[in-house]
Amino acid sequence: MQALIGLLRTMRPKQWTKNVLFVFPAIIFDRQLTNTDSLLRVIIACILLILMSGTVYIINDLVDIEKDRQHPKKKTRPLPSGQLPQSFAKIAAVVIPTMTLIAAFLFEPALCVVLVIYLAIQVAYSFWLKNIVIVDVLTVTSGFLLRVLAGVVVINNPPVANFSPWLYACSGLLALFLAVGKRRQELITLGEHALQTRPIFKDYNLALIDDMLRLVTTSTFIAYLLYTIEADIASFRGIKLALLTVPFVLYGLYRYLYLIHVRGEGSAPDEVLLRDRPLQLALIGWGLAFISLLYLVPSGS
Repeated sequence: MQALIGLLRTMRPKQWTKNVLFVFPAIIFDRQLTNTDSLLRVIIACILLILMSGTVYIINDLVDIEKDRQHPKKKTRPLPSGQLPQSFAKIAAVVIPTMTLIAAFLFEPALCVVLVIYLAIQVAYSFWLKNIVIVDVLTVTSGFLLRVLAGVVVINNPPVANFSPWLYACSGLLALFLAVGKRRQELITLGEHALQTRPIFKDYNLALIDDMLRLVTTSTFIAYLLYTIEADIASFRGIKLALLTVPFVLYGLYRYLYLIHVRGEGSAPDEVLLRDRPLQLALIGWGLAFISLLYLVPSGS
């Protein structure tokens, strides 16, 4: 039982929200959220992605077990602390993705292809790509984009070609924002021990990461702003009503920058979201406003 609990912890349940946030945009933006069949298919895709991403965490912890034992927080994880035996973790790292891919193939072959690509890239990241400066954060970003694609291919529509490129642009930039924000959190938290636990930090410093964060924050906001102008969502007498959701996005980005630069918040963006009430309210407000425009206001009204 202890090993199973350790395995579950290693699969990072707190990170499962990322799959929800990036798998569901396709069905929401395609106005199929009320389609029971499509909704069920997206939920299944999300579950399979949770299993696959959990496998990646197991593999990553197996590869980094010695480095994690020197990390102030990661040393308490099940593998470096000994709660989860390495032999058990290795078996799970083979069985879980195998069963997941079989289930995905039987459910939707296109989803199986996406999961194979996702697993291949993430395994390459665990063994190699995470040690190449800049490429490491871009690789993490690709994992989020593949989550978006997984949500697209399972919808009962002519899939990929029907979706606006803005879906991928905004999702990709948001994912890059999360990846860079997490790198910043790690660099600050680890301090002088950064190189011992993550060698790639020899090629990073706080000034570079802050510049990267400013660039991706600006790009994310501009991409979303252009999306609200270009997308055929809802309008009234020529006024693009989607622009009403822009203040929520701007506030959310500003709030996060305020937390890290003024309040000294050192956690990753997704962890900050789980704790900061104003950020949560901004996300809820954006979601309610956007979904209302998509489903309650006719396009071109």
